Amino acid sequence: MTPRHPSPESRRAFLRRAGHLALAGAATPFGLNLAAFGDAAAFDASDYRALVCVFLYGGNDYANTVVSYDTPSWQAYRGIRSAGPGPAGLAIEQAALAGTLLAPTTPLAGGRQYALHPAMTGLAGLFNSGRAAVLLNTGPLIRPTTKAEVFSGDRVRYPLPPQLLSHNDQQSVWQAQGAEGSTVGWGGNLGDLALSSNGNSLFTCISATGNAVFLSGDTAQQYQVSTQGAVQVRAVREGVAGLWSAASARVLNELITEPRTHVLENEYNRVTKRSIDAEGQLTAALSGVNLATAFPTGNSLADQLKIVAQLIGARTALGNKRQVFIVSLGGFDLHDNLVATQPVLLRRVSEALTAFYDATVELGVADKVTSFTASDFGRTLTSNGDGTDHGWGGHHLVVGGAVRGKAFYGVPPPVSIGNTAAAEDQWHIGQGRLIPTTSVDQYAATLARWFGVADGELAGILPNLRNFGAAAGFPGYPANLGFLG
Repeated sequence: MTPRHPSPESRRAFLRRAGHLALAGAATPFGLNLAAFGDAAAFDASDYRALVCVFLYGGNDYANTVVSYDTPSWQAYRGIRSAGPGPAGLAIEQAALAGTLLAPTTPLAGGRQYALHPAMTGLAGLFNSGRAAVLLNTGPLIRPTTKAEVFSGDRVRYPLPPQLLSHNDQQSVWQAQGAEGSTVGWGGNLGDLALSSNGNSLFTCISATGNAVFLSGDTAQQYQVSTQGAVQVRAVREGVAGLWSAASARVLNELITEPRTHVLENEYNRVTKRSIDAEGQLTAALSGVNLATAFPTGNSLADQLKIVAQLIGARTALGNKRQVFIVSLGGFDLHDNLVATQPVLLRRVSEALTAFYDATVELGVADKVTSFTASDFGRTLTSNGDGTDHGWGGHHLVVGGAVRGKAFYGVPPPVSIGNTAAAEDQWHIGQGRLIPTTSVDQYAATLARWFGVADGELAGILPNLRNFGAAAGFPGYPANLGFLG
């Protein structure tokens, strides 16, 4: 993979940010990731649109999320997953899937059918009502790749994503097109283009799940919130009981925000003041948002999506036309206890995303907000006895009023483990690990176009996109997957 080299200006911006954060670590641990905002080239945004990345950390097991249902495919799936603690091993019984059977407007070729995991009734309902779609066998690719090319060992002609099957690296590849250590994500690059469309650029890229490279742009930086809203800087607003008084807090506030003659001190204080001001602005804007939609309790993903919904509700007060968000849920690295643990996680995903969609309907922006799932990688189709191991391609969900739903996109993979020379095994690299037939770049490009990015700007955001599509000699790998209207 060709590494991405930032421009001289973005390198200078990075150094500025590094200096700020180093100082912050010694003096005020307030998460001052607000430096280096500036003007950026942008598209014109007259309406509102938001993208919400729902990252499932650990590598979600695709085969028990979007489950083969037609009888021949289900029987093959059950046979492969027969080992395990459940009555059917790791497999889900066909009868248990009837309530979440997906009924696309256009049936899949060859009689293929899928159901969602029985715990995902809400998302199955959104799919069958046309508000969600399934993207089949998607994952990181540098270029379209076959089994023979994977095993050829020729990485000059047939490059592969770095460090396949590695959690940290594949999380980074999904979010930033590069291995662990990458500093610019494609969500942040979308933010770069959107900055000048927003009245306050600080609230363009917002994380409700801590630091994520996905939202780091060349200019745009992520603003982090808690599930309660803006992270309060209590030490300079009201003091800390037992340590110092409100009067002392006012003195500290003055010391760390007033202009200084020293360049570094002044820049540090300027950024600190902006952080404190942003907290106040965001808190005031959120105070005017009252959602009636009920979000499930005891569900950390739902808590994150609720604050995202509230932030979207505050878009006018904040002056936002375009926003990119990230939320996440961990725990999907299920080498063990798949049958017991994955249903709990998938129920949380389904209930949280369903409530979030309902909230966008309440806010009148259902067709202006698109949520999409991502994960480190898929997993093996074979059982290791109590779970599954690291894989490559997997299935994903896209939700929103603009989604051309009740449909599958991509290529349904054969239900096989890839251990023979048979045609159905040519899309596996062993143990049912899928070679993706849709790339993250294609996925992201489709989302980016809907967000407002022009075709000519896509290459600067998704450098591998030039390797896909008819112009690259791969018409079966279109740069626009068509799942958004």
